[in-house]
Amino acid sequence: MTRNSNSPFGNNAVSLPPDARPCFTAGRIRRRVALMAGRISKDHPGGVVLVGVLNGGAFLLADLARLIRVPVLVDFLRLRSYGDERSPGESQEITKDIETDVTGLDVVVVEDIVDTGRSLRYLRRHFEAKKAGSLAFCALIDKRERREAEVTIDYPGFRLDKGFIVGYGMDCAGALRHLPHIYVLPEVNTPSSEGSE
Repeated sequence: MTRNSNSPFGNNAVSLPPDARPCFTAGRIRRRVALMAGRISKDHPGGVVLVGVLNGGAFLLADLARLIRVPVLVDFLRLRSYGDERSPGESQEITKDIETDVTGLDVVVVEDIVDTGRSLRYLRRHFEAKKAGSLAFCALIDKRERREAEVTIDYPGFRLDKGFIVGYGMDCAGALRHLPHIYVLPEVNTPSSEGSE
């Protein structure tokens, strides 16, 4: 992994190592997303509200929405995690909330990756307060390495035991989200600025 300080994007311009190989290819991702969309369609015949967690969840949500065979509403929220040195990421806050009134509606929250599980635990309380008719969670990557909260991913894509991954919405210092494949990178010390966990 290299950084290009001469880039117009500054020091956040990160590129893949030349020998990087994908752990999940674009074709494999497409097939898995199609299966997830089929399950969501079957479980919510009356329609569903897809809520993407920005920024990474937008990629999965866009592909799901095009494949789901029932009426779909789309909305987004942004979650920020924060804490101190003893408990980083211990607390969450929503910096952009949805605009859709989800009272009585079926909601599926779409994440790129679930890591510690704290964000999903927080979002469950958030949507219960909004009186959603039902609530389910969808994530392309179920990463168990740092799991702290017991959460259920109703529509999982792939399970990953450990590793720092980029591509298909997942980033390193804001870069590499756009890659069609998902790659495992060497461990980097890059704290996330978002709530996708």
